[in-house]
Amino acid sequence: MDNATIWEWVGYLASVVVAISLMMSNIKKLRWWNLVGAALFVAYGLAINAIPVALVNFFIVLIDAYYLVILYKAQNQLKSET
Repeated sequence: MDNATIWEWVGYLASVVVAISLMMSNIKKLRWWNLVGAALFVAYGLAINAIPVALVNFFIVLIDAYYLVILYKAQNQLKSET
């Protein structure tokens, strides 16, 4: 299997992971799955020299990470109040 084929499969995997993320009813799970899918798309975009793909997905990784931090902080705050 050549290098281009491997990266093509990474792109397919990223698509599947993002699709899975959209089926989550739990927002925390959605953010985690979406973060992984977007990170795979960053790697894919860089590997095939598609910088716009890599950049937009890097931005999505940052957004998912930001909201995950907010979700976990809120969860910890609720635990500490009880």
